[in-house]
Amino acid sequence: MTETYRRTSIPGNLVRGAMMGAVETVPGTSGGTVALVVGIYYQIIDSAGSVISALRRLITGPDRKEGFKQELSKVYWSVVIPVLIGMVAALFTVAGPMANLMEAHPVQMRSIFFGMVLASVSVPVRMMLRGLEIQRRNAAALGRGTSDFRVKPHHIVFGIVAAITAFILVSLPPANAEANIWIVVPAAAIAVSALVLPGLSGSFLLLTFGLYESTMRAVSELDLGYLAPFLLGILIGIILVVKSLQWLLNNHHTTTLAVLTGVMIGGLRSLWPWQDAARNLSAPGSDLWGCIGLAAIGFAAVMVLVILDAKLAARDEASV
Repeated sequence: MTETYRRTSIPGNLVRGAMMGAVETVPGTSGGTVALVVGIYYQIIDSAGSVISALRRLITGPDRKEGFKQELSKVYWSVVIPVLIGMVAALFTVAGPMANLMEAHPVQMRSIFFGMVLASVSVPVRMMLRGLEIQRRNAAALGRGTSDFRVKPHHIVFGIVAAITAFILVSLPPANAEANIWIVVPAAAIAVSALVLPGLSGSFLLLTFGLYESTMRAVSELDLGYLAPFLLGILIGIILVVKSLQWLLNNHHTTTLAVLTGVMIGGLRSLWPWQDAARNLSAPGSDLWGCIGLAAIGFAAVMVLVILDAKLAARDEASV
């Protein structure tokens, strides 16, 4: 699918990166969604793919040096560098307060996050429907049939299976993974995929792995013993997971987004406000209506981003 890149400036990209970094500390909002809204999503994803391709060509060839330079020339450096700086600055600023809030007010914070993730489900659904609409337009312009470009039963089945699988997995008691490299590394590799999949929150994935508070605390306190394997996992994820997801989105767009939608719906189980440390659920307490109000606030906050992205996307399409 052809996408339009919005013009950006370096100072603006610093702010965009800070926004992405800040929301990535919140289970329920996605840095990928913010990147879509502020118009740098495709530059970031294309740049990440080019960097990975550059490293592959440097190692495997052919024309190692020239191929390496050629791929790096495709990177949007004026976007990537300031965005990374902004993200890192925001992460180290916000991580500590978020960990404190989650520790002091778990029921209230999970209520807000539940509303945010529920609203974020609309992001992959809208991307799926928009992708199908673009395919229908392209097929019609070429005089071809358009009936194949719709949500099919197998897409729904994949989504349901993904939802059930995610529900079962997040029902398992979280592991005590603060110093366990064998859990931290793969968890970080999977969590970084949230940058490729708008609507999916990296912090939400960490929360389902039982690593959210320990990761936020490690970032806040610069715990290198924890952050080193975590950063290793991010690097592995960028090289393997991100590239694989790019391929899936390019070649199996509708199925991939249907599975993502199912994962997010099933994963909502981990954000049920009333649960103990072993993830045993309980009935709502006397704070039910307060939690419903907090969930509604979280839902509304994400929907503002979703509506804004829809309007900006419509404007970009109209200007093409």
